[in-house]
Amino acid sequence: MELDRVKKTIEDLRSLLGERLSTGSSILEQHSHDEAYSTPMQPDAVAFPESTEEVSQIMKVCTLHQCPVVPYGIGTSLEGHVIPIHGGISIDTSRMKAILAVNTEDMDAVVQPGVSRTQLNEELRATGLMFTVDPGADATMGGMAATRASGTNTVRYGSMRDNVMALEVVLADGQIIRTGTRARKSSAGYDLTRLFVGSEGTLGIITELTVRLFGQPETMSAATCAFPTVDDAVNSVIMAIQMGIPMARIELLDEVQMKGMNTYNPDMIMPEIPHLFLEFHGTENSVAEQVETFNGVAEEFGVSNFQWASKEEDRNRLWKARHSAYYAGKSLRPGAEGFVTDCCVPISALSACISKTKELIKEYGLIAPLVGHVGDGNFHLLILVDTEDDSEMQKAKQLAADVNHIALEFGGTVTGEHGVGTGKKKYMHDEHGAAYAIMGSIKKTLDPDNLMNPGKLVSIN
Repeated sequence: MELDRVKKTIEDLRSLLGERLSTGSSILEQHSHDEAYSTPMQPDAVAFPESTEEVSQIMKVCTLHQCPVVPYGIGTSLEGHVIPIHGGISIDTSRMKAILAVNTEDMDAVVQPGVSRTQLNEELRATGLMFTVDPGADATMGGMAATRASGTNTVRYGSMRDNVMALEVVLADGQIIRTGTRARKSSAGYDLTRLFVGSEGTLGIITELTVRLFGQPETMSAATCAFPTVDDAVNSVIMAIQMGIPMARIELLDEVQMKGMNTYNPDMIMPEIPHLFLEFHGTENSVAEQVETFNGVAEEFGVSNFQWASKEEDRNRLWKARHSAYYAGKSLRPGAEGFVTDCCVPISALSACISKTKELIKEYGLIAPLVGHVGDGNFHLLILVDTEDDSEMQKAKQLAADVNHIALEFGGTVTGEHGVGTGKKKYMHDEHGAAYAIMGSIKKTLDPDNLMNPGKLVSIN
């Protein structure tokens, strides 16, 4: 970007925000990367707005000077979403963290984008309600909506696509719009809320969200169990779903990941064969019935080593171990970095897709533990690489590309929840065909100057 435009943008924004516009080296470095293994690039400045009106004013300044803008939540994204590859201004929403309303009777909440999911659930604790989308990281609500996050609870409660009811959004020209309502359904026109959920900051900046809540279940029971093969684990889940067992979480960890779990969590050693991590929600009687029915299903597929956890501290310990899968996987090769990728296929194709993936891992001579939200057909690879070894990095990138193409062959998608960013953009035409050009047309209509997170998700002419 031209230095003169950068200088004018920073001058105008400093007049607007004062010390809440930063050009400090540590702040710029923080906003130069996310959790992906992508080349960091620093913004020219970072703005810290405290209201929707300030976000609108920032956008008007940036549009005036044709300065790129990248929204930033907390930086836990996994495909380079928040990297300012064209410089410009990072808009950090961390100071917009108010819970504006909790409507207990209607079971919804209104929050600013900087509110984290754990902050919201802490606020809800005494109400008997809960927000259910759990991607693992303590991400912000705005970032979760922008990337259409999901996670371990999705099989029962849905992803952000299903749980965001309405939005307030600032467009590229500074216009403030509202999409959706607090009504549980509507037939009134285009579903603009779903357009912005998953748009990754390329169409506008989310400044307020209305989200769906659920009642905290009377009883929760969690378990781990082992299977001889990945096929056995997946097939037990398919049968359980077909039988209508309303499982809240169903997580698959392969034998390589289980080896890492044992290394990283020496206080909970488990057999190094494929495992399911499960959770059941409901009344005491309904949970007992769910557990009994799943036991019967799993026995047909050689299940073993059931370990149950009903007390809250035991359940938390179990799921803490699952959420530490990234670090557990990295423990298999100390000093290596994790190159992560994900895909999602129809659940009936999951075993075959995983089998082909594991053949490729062996062929490339790589270590890549696998975890999956098996009830959704979504799985993740953590490819462990020496980033200084060009040959090894090339193999990792090729493996990730191959997995994406395998997913498409099975009628799936190149990303179930990581999103597109820069990392998956190259596969978008393969997945969407002519519809990808329509996305570009929408982008050009809402952001004609290509200022909103340019270079991500979609291309415009």
